[in-house]
Amino acid sequence: MKREEIFQGLENLRRGFLQIGIVVVLLMVVVFQIAKPLLRYLYRTNLKVDLIAFGVPEALLSLLKLSLYASLFLAVPFIFYRVWTAFAPLFHRRGVNANLSVYLSATLLFYLGAGFCYFITLPFGVQFLLSYQSAHIRPMISVGKYVSFCSFFVFGFGLTFELPLVLALLSMIRVVRATTLTRHRRYAILLIAIVSAMVTPTPDFFNMALMGGPLYVLFEIGVILVKMIERKRVPTES
Repeated sequence: MKREEIFQGLENLRRGFLQIGIVVVLLMVVVFQIAKPLLRYLYRTNLKVDLIAFGVPEALLSLLKLSLYASLFLAVPFIFYRVWTAFAPLFHRRGVNANLSVYLSATLLFYLGAGFCYFITLPFGVQFLLSYQSAHIRPMISVGKYVSFCSFFVFGFGLTFELPLVLALLSMIRVVRATTLTRHRRYAILLIAIVSAMVTPTPDFFNMALMGGPLYVLFEIGVILVKMIERKRVPTES
């Protein structure tokens, strides 16, 4: 892969930023109308204590923040479309022409990861953290921080679930090999731990494990996909 090709892809992506921004803003205008019910749903799903606003504008800013995150969440298919069309020429020159399958797989994996987080991991993680309250320690949770906590967790899981697809694409253009991935598995585990610490809102071991465990499983799935791609490539080359 040449550096000029990567820069060309980034230039193509830069041209699409304006369209992405317009779509997100339009969605945000619509989503803001239902921001309060959305916040109530987010609250009732995961939380058993009251939310608090630690400032006069925090309630409004929290609704705006939630509207922005929700708009980005809804715009993910369009964002992925713009990203793929920006870098598609780089893959096409190497014989990877599965436009629709790559786009649909990326979108499906993101929403699968986000759903896994929201319905399984997030409620368990929130209740675990709240279990440390006592008669002398009562949680006073800021509404703004709670929105950020949930949003970063959901987006973090959604993006990390793209790992198998990323490894498969890199294998198709011969950037990674299965032997390299398996030989450097220990470094992959270290990188997974670092990513988990950066993505999860709280750097405690429990929350890192909630993301690190699924991420390692996804890494192993990616290794399997790379091996399958290499097996299919051998008869073609011979």
